[in-house]
Amino acid sequence: MIVQSFGGVEGVTGSCHLITVDHMKILVDCGMFQGLDEEKNYEPFGFNPKDIDYLILTHAHIDHCGRIPLLVKQGFKGKIISTKATYHVARIMLLDASKVMQEEYKVNYKKALRKGKPEEAKPPLYDEDDVFYAMEFFKVFLDYNQKYKLSKNVEIVFRNAGHILGSAYVEITVKEDGKIKKVIFSGDLGTDDKLVIKQLDYPKSADVLFIESTYGNRNHKPLEETIKEFKKAITDSFKDGGNIVIPTFALERAQEILFILRKMYDNGELPPCKIFLDSPLAISATKLFLQYPEYLSNDVVEYLKKGKNPFVFPWVYFTESVEASKKINDIESGAIILAGSGMCNGGRVKHHLKHNLWRENSSVIFVGYQAKGTLGRQIVDGAKTVKIYGEEIAVKAKIYTINGFSAHADQKTLLKFIKSIKNLQSLFLIHGEVEVMNIFKEKILQETRLKPHVVKERELIYII
Repeated sequence: MIVQSFGGVEGVTGSCHLITVDHMKILVDCGMFQGLDEEKNYEPFGFNPKDIDYLILTHAHIDHCGRIPLLVKQGFKGKIISTKATYHVARIMLLDASKVMQEEYKVNYKKALRKGKPEEAKPPLYDEDDVFYAMEFFKVFLDYNQKYKLSKNVEIVFRNAGHILGSAYVEITVKEDGKIKKVIFSGDLGTDDKLVIKQLDYPKSADVLFIESTYGNRNHKPLEETIKEFKKAITDSFKDGGNIVIPTFALERAQEILFILRKMYDNGELPPCKIFLDSPLAISATKLFLQYPEYLSNDVVEYLKKGKNPFVFPWVYFTESVEASKKINDIESGAIILAGSGMCNGGRVKHHLKHNLWRENSSVIFVGYQAKGTLGRQIVDGAKTVKIYGEEIAVKAKIYTINGFSAHADQKTLLKFIKSIKNLQSLFLIHGEVEVMNIFKEKILQETRLKPHVVKERELIYII
């Protein structure tokens, strides 16, 4: 068995791991590169897509599924294996990604045309038709703990990763040269305390583990403390009578915030207001959650058993159309606006920031990580003014940063995951920044007998 990584190593995007075993070629994830690595999306995969027999998709975040339509365009004819929920989430995520790429291309093409260099505008990786065609290759849908044979000698099973709706880590059992080896690919792992979905299931045994290490260098604030901080930010904000803008990631974070607001409403903690979920992608994702009660937390399921919607109550409005979104900006007070993108680099949230950021009685509550170079990071770092659509906007609204929400396992949970595996022989670190993985590696060396290896791009790893 040979493993070679073509993304999701020496960085946190573009996850793509190729396994060669039993005369088969199997991919685990095929994600898009994001941020500073975006140019890599236009480079060759490093393998021939026509040769791939199976693609195992751990979950539907774009950095794990975003290049699937490109893989199909370049000749992939194999089977894609996922949970049913991951299939449905991937569909809306990929359609949204294709739309964003088309819009970006139009803007960049106009700019390049004015420069007299139209060739500088790179075309989208794929369009909506490519997405619809790619979805036809999702052939096998597995529940958690359901075994599936890829061949006589190779069997896989999904376990609940507790990361996002439908997310899984995959256990691959291989019979080779008279030996049996179990190899785990973690995908992305979640936390022990989840608001909306079930918490992750820890593995019992494996010989080899490839584990993500996004937050291998730190631990998260306790969820209970985070929720308390968020509630206080909401109630304090409304004392001044303005609006609250919450830049929100469409998948998981939007549903978590809605659920907290729902519970505040039920407990009489929420001041009278109008809550707008102003993101077509988040709206689609929220509707999907209700189709999969078996994946949801006990707290959420209790609401469903009582016939209550955990995300929607009388003060909540879904604004799907552009016209409905624009009308929100006529409201000067008493509105909570959940809009994407989560880092404020695009989407409808920029319009809401433009209308509220300069107002002293309004607030912006950040509930997700703000990467360097993003508009959100500028605001969090204390910028006095920011540029939005070419206009200088003063930052006079109150700014709150709530850091405890995270869909990713922290160092403590990652270590717990590793230690839960009996007889683990080999440990490989993937999906993390190099400096973070090196810190995590030292922590593992201190606490276990294992000697972790930080995987490099395209490095050949032989599992014997």
